[in-house]
Amino acid sequence: MQSILVIDGMRTVHCVRAVFTALAGVPEVERASVEMGGATVEHHTAIPQTALAAAVEAAGYDLRDVQTDQRTLPTLHLPTDG
Repeated sequence: MQSILVIDGMRTVHCVRAVFTALAGVPEVERASVEMGGATVEHHTAIPQTALAAAVEAAGYDLRDVQTDQRTLPTLHLPTDG
């Protein structure tokens, strides 16, 4: 799964580092990519929005929005003989 976070108040590289460190502390987070204004979080299980908000707020910023995409790979059906 992938969650896209919109984060208010991030203005510097220090902000990016603080949010990255905070998100890394959320147990379900597999990977995080943080840039000014937002983050992309990869995870295998659902993460409550409250957990993401708590991490962002602990870093000193406000989580404005979260969009979660439950990405799945398409199933390939191969023909069978017989």
